[in-house]
Amino acid sequence: MTQSKLSVQLYTVRELLQEDTAGTLKRIADLGFTQVEPFAFVSFGDALARGLADAGLTAPTTHQSFIGGDVAPVFEAASALGIGTVIDPFVAPDRWTQKADIDETAAQLNAAAAIAAEHGVRVGYHNHAHEISNTVDGVTALEYFAGRLDDNVVLEVDTYWVAVGGQDPVALLKRLGDRVVALHIKDGPATTETKDQVAVGQGSLPVADIIAAAPDALRVIELDDSRGDRFQAIADSYTFLTTQGLA
Repeated sequence: MTQSKLSVQLYTVRELLQEDTAGTLKRIADLGFTQVEPFAFVSFGDALARGLADAGLTAPTTHQSFIGGDVAPVFEAASALGIGTVIDPFVAPDRWTQKADIDETAAQLNAAAAIAAEHGVRVGYHNHAHEISNTVDGVTALEYFAGRLDDNVVLEVDTYWVAVGGQDPVALLKRLGDRVVALHIKDGPATTETKDQVAVGQGSLPVADIIAAAPDALRVIELDDSRGDRFQAIADSYTFLTTQGLA
């Protein structure tokens, strides 16, 4: 059986997850998902582990801030949950304007990767718009950053924020190459207003071309926010991607 390349970032349904972790995970599984991407996973404790097991879900990736912190407990917890890749989701915009700051972040991520490897886990980074709109040496700050990372450190490219940052996500993915192991697949008009985001297939992003540019990457559905019901948007996104042969 072919492993699914489709997942969903649980931040999309954060309120529901806080209210009823197990029930929300079961609802996601009932849509057809077999994989999810938790956020701040250590804060959920045993409730997340029980909910994943009961729903028959796995979490190959997770978001968790760790750069500059005590990383070993994070990677130990990830290993216990069967999470293979821990992705730091955010480094402040003011750290992406100068090469020295970017170099320091890359060094911290490389150091964390060595500790993660002791637990059988790898590390990665997830972008927003500021790593794209800022440029260093004629390239996006994200690309400069990627050039300072060890080979075992990966990227999860948020393709929506790439567009918000003023770059073509298809072209950027091709330049980044195999470093990209996961994509955040979103849709909408590529504005900074998160409520403008819609279900995948209902906006203006070239979703099929984006996926074709990184065909082996995990496809993680996410909405930071929306004017509509975000759980329904997940369901609609799943239907679109599966019926279009993109999952």
